[in-house]
Amino acid sequence: MNRPPPAPPRFVPTLTEVVRPVAAPQPTPGPAIAALQPAPVSASPATASAASPDLQEQMVQRVLQRVDLMLDRRLREVVGQLILEHTQNLAPRLREEIEGVVRQAVSQAFANETTPPSAGG
Repeated sequence: MNRPPPAPPRFVPTLTEVVRPVAAPQPTPGPAIAALQPAPVSASPATASAASPDLQEQMVQRVLQRVDLMLDRRLREVVGQLILEHTQNLAPRLREEIEGVVRQAVSQAFANETTPPSAGG
């Protein structure tokens, strides 16, 4: 009862096959299997990119400049927001510390002014 899987249709493209439109039908040289061979490629992406390395280099430079500008702007926004948040959280603690130091300085200065000078001085 086990039957072999059915054969795929005759003109199913494969991952390695390059499908190009054909201007006029050409006679097939040989058996039907020859029709499944990949079409010749006149200019592959590799040869096209080799023909214009300057253009690629310019594009890479422009993309890198845009990325640099966007990163710079975005990092400034993020760092600015973090500094603002930390400053807002730090402000009450700074106020408390400064208040304590000022109270202590005023108390010390007042104590120095109210105590009588020593007899040896």
